[in-house]
Amino acid sequence: TTMARKMYTVAICLIISMAHALNSDGIATDNGWGDDGGGEEGGGEGDDAKLKGEILARIKIEPNGTKMSFGSEKLDSEHGHLLNTYHDSVKENSVEEKVEQKADIAVPVTESPRFSCLKCHQPSCQHIFTCDNAVTCWMAHVRNSDGSETLSRGCIEQVEQRQFMCSSRITEGSLQGFSMQCCNEHLCNNGSFPILPQRAQAPLDPTVIMIICIIVGIIVILLICLAGIMAMRQRHKRRLRNYSSHSSVGIPPPLYKDDLRATAAGDSTLREIFNESITSGSGSGLPLLIQRTLAKQICLAEVIGKGRYGQVWRGVWQGEDVAIKIFYSRDEASWARETEIYSTVLLRHENILGFYGSDMTSRGSCTQLWLVTHYHHRGSLHDFLNANTLDHTSLITMVLTVINGILHLHTEIFGTQGKPAIAHRDIKSKNILVKINGACVIADFGLAVMHTQSTDIINIKSNPKVGTKRYMSPEVLNESINMSVFESYRKVDIYALGLVLWEICRRCVSNGIVDVYNPPFFDVVPTDPSYDDMKKVVCVDQDRPVIPNRWTSDPVLCGMAKIIRECWHQNPSVRLTALRVKKSVVKLEQEEVKHKLDLDT
Repeated sequence: TTMARKMYTVAICLIISMAHALNSDGIATDNGWGDDGGGEEGGGEGDDAKLKGEILARIKIEPNGTKMSFGSEKLDSEHGHLLNTYHDSVKENSVEEKVEQKADIAVPVTESPRFSCLKCHQPSCQHIFTCDNAVTCWMAHVRNSDGSETLSRGCIEQVEQRQFMCSSRITEGSLQGFSMQCCNEHLCNNGSFPILPQRAQAPLDPTVIMIICIIVGIIVILLICLAGIMAMRQRHKRRLRNYSSHSSVGIPPPLYKDDLRATAAGDSTLREIFNESITSGSGSGLPLLIQRTLAKQICLAEVIGKGRYGQVWRGVWQGEDVAIKIFYSRDEASWARETEIYSTVLLRHENILGFYGSDMTSRGSCTQLWLVTHYHHRGSLHDFLNANTLDHTSLITMVLTVINGILHLHTEIFGTQGKPAIAHRDIKSKNILVKINGACVIADFGLAVMHTQSTDIINIKSNPKVGTKRYMSPEVLNESINMSVFESYRKVDIYALGLVLWEICRRCVSNGIVDVYNPPFFDVVPTDPSYDDMKKVVCVDQDRPVIPNRWTSDPVLCGMAKIIRECWHQNPSVRLTALRVKKSVVKLEQEEVKHKLDLDT
C-alpha cells in the first residue's frame, strides 16, 4: 500500500508538471481536468490551437507503472516525447523538484482510492458478501414508521453519492429513526451497527384526548355518586341502630327540631312524654305494634295518592287493607310530628283517621318513613264531591262528622290520661276522608300543633305561613296572627272549615238543582294561586266564595249559609267555635227531621 500511495502522488505531480510543459510548448490550458474523452473533445480533428481554454489532458499510469497516457491517442502520438520524459522521471523518482517549481500552475484533483466492503440485505442482514471497487463503506440502522427496525451494510462506488448518503440525517425525536455510519478502509464496515436516536412519542389525537377526558369524567362522577350512596346507607344504618337501641332499653329517641320526637305506637317512651303509665283494656289505649317489624309485614299494592310529603299506598296487613303514607326523607320532621300527634292518648275517635303505627325502613338505598292508617276506598272528600251529589241527610251527616272530628282535636281533655288541645292548621277537602257509610274522618296531621294549659307551650316554628294557600285565613296571609295564643290556631281551622262546608253544600241537590264541584275561589284565582293572589282576594278585597241564590229557598242550605258566613268572617274573634258550629248543625238536623215528619203526616 505504501508503494501504491507513492505512485499515486507521483502521478498527480506529473499531471501538474506536464500541464506546465504543454503550456510551454504552445498548448493552452485552463488549469482544469476533464473526463477520459476530454482530450479527444479538446483536440478533435484540428490543430493544437483548438485546445486553448480547454482541459488538455489527464495522464494515466497503469497499475504496474509501465505506461503513461494523456487519455487520447492523438495527444499520445503528438506529445509522446513528454510522456517518455516524465516516465523516466517517475522511474528515477526525480519529479518532486519539478513539482515544487511548478505547483502554482494548477490545483490538483485527486482520485479516491478503491477498496472492498461488506454487503448484506435488509432487514436482518444475515447473508453477508463483499463488494469491490468501492470508494466508501457504510452501515445503516433504520426504524420504520410502524416501529420495525432494519439493518444493512453496503458500499458506495460513485464519489458523487458519498456526500449525499453519508451526510443524511433525520431529526432526533421523530417517529422514524435513521443512523448511518461511513468509513473509508478495506472491510471497515465489519462492526456493530450504529445506535438509533431516541424515538419521540406520537402526539395524541384531539379526539382521543376528548374521549379520554369524557371517560375519566364519567368515572369520577360515578365514584362520587357511589361514595354518596355508601355514605347515605351508612347514615341510614346508623340511624336505625340508634333508634333500635333507644327503643330496646327504654331510652327516649333523639330529639328532632322543635323538641319533636318520633315515637312508636305503644312504645314505652310515651310514658316519658306524659309522665303517666299506659293501661290497657279501656279501649282508648294505643295499638300495641312492634315498631321495627310493621313495614316487613305489609305488602304494598298500589299508589292511591301523591302530595308534597310523598306518596300514599294501599297495602295489605294481616289480610286487611291499610293506607301507607310514605314520607320523603326530607320531610322527617313532618313524619315525626304526625307520629307524635297520632300517638297522643285519647286521640282515637271515630272521626279521626285510625292509626296503626309508624315505621322507618329502607327500600333500595333510600330511607322511607311510613305512617300506617286505616284505608277508606272512597278516598278524599274532594274526590267524592267531584263524583257524587248529596241530599239533605248525607249533607248533614258529612258536615256533622267533619265538625265532630275538628271539635275533638280542639278540645283539651283533663285527667290522669288527658289529651292536649290540637290545632290541625291544614283543614281542606283533600285532608278529609269519606268512610263507607258517608261519614268523614280528619287526616294529615303533619302541620298540627299541640297545647296544654298546664305548660302553655306551643311547639311551632316562627313561620306562620303553613298549609294550603287557597284555604289560608286573612290573619295568616297578612301575618297578623298572634302565634303565642293557641286560640288563634283554632280560629284558622274554623275559617278553613267554612270553605269546606261551602264545597259540601254546593253539591247538595235542592229543588232538582245542583252546582258543579269547584274549589273555593275558583273564579277569582288561578289553579295554583300565590300568596299575593290570595292576599288580594281575601285580605284586600275581602271576597268570599259566592253563595248561590237557590240556597235561600232551602231551609237546610239557608241555615248552612248562615253558619258558613260566621265561620269565614274577616275578624277571627267573630268566628264561631267548633262546639258552636256543631250545635247549630244539630239544630238544623232536628228541624230537618221534624220537617220530614210533618210531610209524612
